[in-house]
Amino acid sequence: MTTLMIQGTTSDAGKSTVVAGLCRVLKRRGVRVAPFKPQNMALNSAVTEDGGEIGRSTALQAQAAGVAPHSDMNPVLLKPESERGAQVILRGRVHGHIDALGYHGFKQTARVSMLAAWQDLSARFDVIIAEGAGSPAEINLRAGDIANMGFAEAADCPVLLVGDIDRGGVFAQLVGTLELLNASERARIRGFIVNRFRGDIDLLTPGLEWLEARTGKPVLGTLPFLAGHLLDAEDAVAATQAEKHAQTLNVVVPRLPRISNHTDFDALRLHPQVALTFVGEGEPIPPADVIIVPGSKSTASDLAWLSRHGWPEAIDRHLRYGGRVLGICGGFQMLGEWVEDMDGLEGPAGRVPGLGLLPLTTRMAPGKQLRNVTGTLAGESARVTGYEIHNGVSEGAALARPLFDLGDRFDGAVSDDGQVVGTYLHGLFDHPEACASLLARLGLVAPAPVDYTAHRERELERLADTLEAHLDIERIIALLTKGS
Repeated sequence: MTTLMIQGTTSDAGKSTVVAGLCRVLKRRGVRVAPFKPQNMALNSAVTEDGGEIGRSTALQAQAAGVAPHSDMNPVLLKPESERGAQVILRGRVHGHIDALGYHGFKQTARVSMLAAWQDLSARFDVIIAEGAGSPAEINLRAGDIANMGFAEAADCPVLLVGDIDRGGVFAQLVGTLELLNASERARIRGFIVNRFRGDIDLLTPGLEWLEARTGKPVLGTLPFLAGHLLDAEDAVAATQAEKHAQTLNVVVPRLPRISNHTDFDALRLHPQVALTFVGEGEPIPPADVIIVPGSKSTASDLAWLSRHGWPEAIDRHLRYGGRVLGICGGFQMLGEWVEDMDGLEGPAGRVPGLGLLPLTTRMAPGKQLRNVTGTLAGESARVTGYEIHNGVSEGAALARPLFDLGDRFDGAVSDDGQVVGTYLHGLFDHPEACASLLARLGLVAPAPVDYTAHRERELERLADTLEAHLDIERIIALLTKGS
């Protein structure tokens, strides 16, 4: 068993992408490989084969490796609920809620779970490609670290350091990160990867030579900027989308403070007939054909945010002029008349009014519901695949007109006039049949079929081809076999 860790100089340096690409490269060579993220903080998550919950980007890396996602692949997942508090998921299950200061005292417990998961995963696979979180040089977070060098030291594994040249200052990123590590950690870094380079590589070569001379460590490759590259993000909402050839359906999504699983919209960002816009705090709400209220980790507080920023009035006006509204998971709960959280599972205990667009009430209850599902649109043959990750049980007359037939039960609701629909299913646009049928219901005439699952596969293959062409793959594989 061998583990290689990919760390980055910053958040969004490209760690997740490099791990996914390496997993696919090794899979293509017949290696039994699995991804591993010791600790992640993200609101994009996925349901695993063992009924647990892990970060969405790690599930994508599992797909790249050709294996089913498992809770051991991301044993510590922190899902922010406020600026200072988060829900703690240990090995796929809710452990509890903790504030930022309290978590530092909790790290030893998290460390035990993390190492046990890594050891169990290592027993089932030949190679583990681990991913760090943020930067290993966050000196205020070094004590008890399990996300970066704390794991690498415990696992005694080599590390590659990724720097993002597109945001500028890549040499300062790489050299500065090394300077803030101790001697043992610096020795553990076996080389650099420069990510997102645009232009003529000959212009960069003198800098790379200086970097190798200055640090004594090799540059194992420079990855080009991949235009149009769209894969499941770890957490950040993408600011841009692919250029459209026929923008016929305008979709607007409020960027909630605790928006969760915004990867639900990746298929729409890819769709040639959909123009998708995220609207954040302080930004004007543009005209739209469809408003989608997304998932939320803190339904009541994000509902209050909608009210403060004029969304209820905008939605009412939108509906008066014939627009459509879709709510997903927490957004579905917000469409109802009441949201009750008497035990304070997602924030202060209490009962708050919803948007009043569907006759239903949601009651938060202990025990998160985690499941992968398949079914069809109610009354149609269009197949849907998706997953549920939510607290709360919804009840009311609206459920008599469900959106999906899942075989053993129904899901979601459709208003009597068909303008308002809601569902607990994430990933509802990923299957081409469901995507086309849902877009038709939302007002798109003759929607083109878009298969986001097939798109993921194409992008993973493209990513692996890029790594094969621009990295010293043989030298990286030598790290896996020799550790040096």
